[in-house]
This record gives sequence, C-alpha cells and structure tokens, in this order.
Amino acid sequence: MAPSTGIPRGVWMLGFVSLCMDVSSELIHSLLPVFMVTSLGATALMVGVVEGVAEATALIVKVFSGTISDWLGKRKGLTVLGYGLGALSKPIFALALTVHWVFVARFMDRIGKGIRGAPRDALIADITPPEIRGAAYGLRQSLDTVGAFLGPLLAIALMLWWAGDFRTVFWFAVIPAVLAVLLLIFGVHEPGAGRVHPRPASPVQWQTLREFGGSYWWVVVAGGVFTLARFSEAFLILRAQQLGLADTFAPLVLVIMNVVYAVSAYPLGRLADRMSHTKLLAAGLVVLILSDFVLAQAQGLAAVVAGVALWGLHMGMTQGLLATMVAGAAPAHFRGTAFGFFNLVSGVAMLMASVLAGLLWDELGAATTFYAGAVFSVLALAILMLRPSVLNR
Repeated sequence: MAPSTGIPRGVWMLGFVSLCMDVSSELIHSLLPVFMVTSLGATALMVGVVEGVAEATALIVKVFSGTISDWLGKRKGLTVLGYGLGALSKPIFALALTVHWVFVARFMDRIGKGIRGAPRDALIADITPPEIRGAAYGLRQSLDTVGAFLGPLLAIALMLWWAGDFRTVFWFAVIPAVLAVLLLIFGVHEPGAGRVHPRPASPVQWQTLREFGGSYWWVVVAGGVFTLARFSEAFLILRAQQLGLADTFAPLVLVIMNVVYAVSAYPLGRLADRMSHTKLLAAGLVVLILSDFVLAQAQGLAAVVAGVALWGLHMGMTQGLLATMVAGAAPAHFRGTAFGFFNLVSGVAMLMASVLAGLLWDELGAATTFYAGAVFSVLALAILMLRPSVLNR
C-alpha cells in the first residue's frame, strides 16, 4: 500500500532499489580515492581522470538510454539492464591490481548507471501526478542518499573488522547490488500498458529536438554550468586525508555529506513544488560557493566537516529540483530523451571539471582547486540571473 503522502508505490520501490545500489557503490567509492593513491600509486590528476571519465560516461550514456526508452515506450527493461551492469562491475574493484583495472570497473559501473538513469527518471514522471513530482523526485533522491551514507558507514565498520584490507571490504559490495536488481525485477511494475504515444522513427532521432522549447534548453544550459562548478566528491575525500583523516575513516566524508543531502532532499523537493525554481537554484549556488571557500581555507578537519556539510546541503537544494524542471519542461512522450540530452551536457561538464580539478591539485595545490570551483559557481549564478523567468514553473 502506498504511504499517506500519496506518492505511488512504484516510486517508493525505485527509491529502495536506489538505496541498495548506493550502499554497494558508496561502500567502494568512499574508499576508492584513498585506495588508488595509497595502494595503486595514483596521482590526483589520475583520480580526476578516472572519476571524470566515469561520471561523464554515466551522464552521456543517458542520452541514448532515454531516447531508446521513448522509442520502445518501455522503461523497466533498460533500468534492469543498467542496474545489472552495476552489480556485475563490483567484483572487479576487489580484483584490481592497477589503476587501469579500477578505470575499467568504474567505466562499466557508470555505463550501467547511464543506462538506468534516464529511463528510471522518466518512469517516475510516468507514474506520478504532476502536482507532486517535486516530492516524488525528492523522495527517491532521499532514499538514494540514505544508501549513500549507509554505504560509507558499512565501509568503516568493515575496514575496522578486516584491519584495513581494501580488497576484502570491496567484496561485500556485491550483496546489496544483487539485492537492488532483485527488488527492481520483482517489485516495480511499469504502468500504462496499451498507451499509444507518438515516437521517433528510430531510437536516436535528432529531429526530436525540435519538440523541445526554449524553457527546456535553458534548463539544460543551467544544469551544465552547475555541473562544471561541482567536480567529483573524490576530492572532498582527498582533502580530508590531506588534513589528517586516517584511511579507515575516509568514508566519513561521504557520510557527512550524504546525511545532510538525505535530510534536505525531500523537504526541499516539496518546497520546489511551491516556490520559485530560480530562487532555490540561486540559493543552492550560494551554498556551494561557501563550501568551496571553507574547503579552500581549511586548516583542520573541523573546517572540512563544515565544508562537506555545506556541499551536501547544496546537493539537496539542487539535484531533485533540476530533475523536476526537466520533467516539467519536456513533452511527456519524449521525457526519456529530455533527461538524456540534459545529462549529455552535464556529462561533458563533469569530465572537464574533474580533470581540471585534478590538474590544479597536482600543479597548484588543493586550495586552488576549490577556489576554481567557487569561480565557476559565481559564473553559474550570473548565467542563472540573466534569464530567470524560463526556469520558473
């Protein structure tokens, strides 16, 4: 039975699928930057390249998975395929002997994320009434983020139990990944059997873009610049390690960030249904600027905690909101494509941001990396203020 909020059962189940997969992924990812640097000898630039390519791949693949889901008129099959690839990638991390192995595993994992992301987001829009979509996306994001802080907590416990053995800890990530796939297969049912919608003549049809108005494309531009301003969270972990956090407790960085993210995402998603999107996005950028300055000037772990908490609040303010805006600006029968192209632009920006962050870290120091993030955030805020009206409901 659906909870009293009125949010459909399918959204809750997709939230729990995300929770389980994020427990698995973040158990690994919260340790991965430290594992790469201390065990595999990677530089900050190498970390940036691996993270940037991986995250960009996830976002770029969404353009095809979203369009194909529109063409097929089905979302669930692609979503299962994506989560399945994510589950299959987990053992490779435990077996990795070089950075190249990690790159392959991250690439495979993120292809899976890219395949599942747009169809899943479009599926949520398909099964949720428009007046509560902000709450629905916020709820899924909150459950996803609960998994994102349970994973690092489990990583800490396992690192203590296994005396810092990264590889043994990574094997435990297989269990929740398999559970996520099973929950999706047996717990989520696709709606709308027999509905007929116009669809492209082929899975990827560039003429489809003519269906989208100026409001949608402005959301795409805003999302791309937002992503450019926010590089991989791997650098938050490296910053904490640099200032004295022990390897075993490195996952605490993501725990702090995701606790704030999880607590804020759902109420801020509901708030997005009632207030100006422009104002909420602008407030989120201001919070990110503050986070960058705190992390750049940090002299100890207390400042890192404050900066990471602000980073998590920024995520809660903006990520569910951007998904809500894409869903609202796109034609219903092309929502998968809309999410896909939105993520294509964001993927290119993520690659640029993470590689630049790693390069600045190696050449000019950690502080410069975070100052650069603040500069891009100011640029994003300026662009947002140029044409705020199209971002409002």
